[in-house]
Parts: sequence; structure tokens; C-alpha cells
Amino acid sequence: MTAPTDTTRQQTPTPRRPPHQPTASDQPSDPATGAPESAAACGIRPCWSADPYTDALRSGHGPLFLRRSDGWLLPLDVERWCASADAADMSVLRLCEGSVLDVGCGPGRLVAALSELGSRALGIDVSQEAVTRTVGLGATALCRSVFEALPGEGRWGSVLLLDGNIGIGGRPGALLERCGELLAPEGLLLAEAAPVDVDERVEVRIDDGRGAGEPVGQSFPWARVGAPALLRYAAHAGWSRAAQWESGERSFLALRRS
Repeated sequence: MTAPTDTTRQQTPTPRRPPHQPTASDQPSDPATGAPESAAACGIRPCWSADPYTDALRSGHGPLFLRRSDGWLLPLDVERWCASADAADMSVLRLCEGSVLDVGCGPGRLVAALSELGSRALGIDVSQEAVTRTVGLGATALCRSVFEALPGEGRWGSVLLLDGNIGIGGRPGALLERCGELLAPEGLLLAEAAPVDVDERVEVRIDDGRGAGEPVGQSFPWARVGAPALLRYAAHAGWSRAAQWESGERSFLALRRS
């Protein structure tokens, strides 16, 4: 596969400035104390709190995979997630408008990079270790699913779905609709597609690939979609393409509500 360049099919979205700026008061509160909810107090989802995933984030490296029931392994790029934002990441982050919600923020490199760019950003992740690492970088994060109640709903300037997170929940259409609820009316959704033409929804488990036994934790639904499939789901959910480009062998789309 020939490595694509940053300029392939690139169109620059017209900047807009949605009104919401997240503050500490946006954070969900402990009902007993009224204090902002800490990562440690959050409920942990069993799939992404499985030991191999937590261990990989703590160590900063894999191997780590999603294993399908037929044994096929999807590598997870833990080393890149735990590093600083790279050139491909920055090609996305520089397009962000207003306050930014990073869905499935992982160990926090994107939220931290946005903070360095002067943007207000919040990461959400269902892994406590991911949230802990993000906060350790000086960024802001909550232990929350995208399908749970979130601060600033309907007021975010940009929402990020990178690093395969279009697969969250195994239903790309439902996830795109949810992102529409989170964004301001003219907000920007920045999504990463699989680098190949694929459209699959499967049940997977976390696996460290070491062959020491059965995959760990509960199975959970996941999806992989390439750019053509993502555009189909987006159109059905009321999104239109504002830009499409490739960088570092990764494929990205910017979407706005039609």
C-alpha cells in the first residue's frame, strides 16, 4: 500500500466558533458532596478494564489486540497512543473549532496536545487507567461512556472519533447520531476511518497475543469501517462531508450536520 500524503483529497472546513467552553462546573458532581467526580469514583466497564489493557497503558506498549471469535487479531497501537501527538494527529487537531470533546481519549495524547494549542478540551474514556494517564498529562478527562450523560451536550464545537473509535458500541450509525447530540448545531465531527475499504460489526475481546490462555474479560461489540462505509453511515445519520484527507497511512473525514 502506497503511503498517502497530507494533501490527498484535502478540503479545509470553514472555521466557526460555537459558544461552549468547558469549565470545572461542567464536570459531573458527587451527589453526596457536590464535588467534581473523580476518576476513581467512576464505574469501570469490564471490557476495557481487563488486565492486559490496563497493563499495556501503564507500561506504554503492547502487544495488545482485539480478538474476534474466529481467532482473527486486530492490533492496537498502544505505543502510538502513549506517545505524543504525531503529524497525522496534528492534521486533525489544527482543524478543531471551539471546545473539543475527545471520545475514547485513551491515555490522553490528543487532549494534551489540544491544551498545548490553546484549545479547551475534555477527554472521556471508560478505562480508569486511561483517564488517570490523561489527567497525569495535565489534561482534563472523565471516566464516562459516550452514550452516558455528558457535560455540555449540544454545545461542543468539535468532537473527535480517532484511533478506531468509530467502532465504539459496534453501531457506527448510532454513534454518529449520538455525536450529533453532543455538538453545537454547526459543530464539526472529526473521524478516523479504517485505512482499507471495510464494513464489519463483530464481537471481540481484549487479548495480549501471548497465547497464555483465553482472551480476558467480557466480549463486546465493535465495528471497523473504511471511508466509503463511514460516508454511507454519515449520510444516513444526517451528516455531510466537509473534508477528507490522508496522513501517515491514516484516513480522516470532517463532517457537519446536513
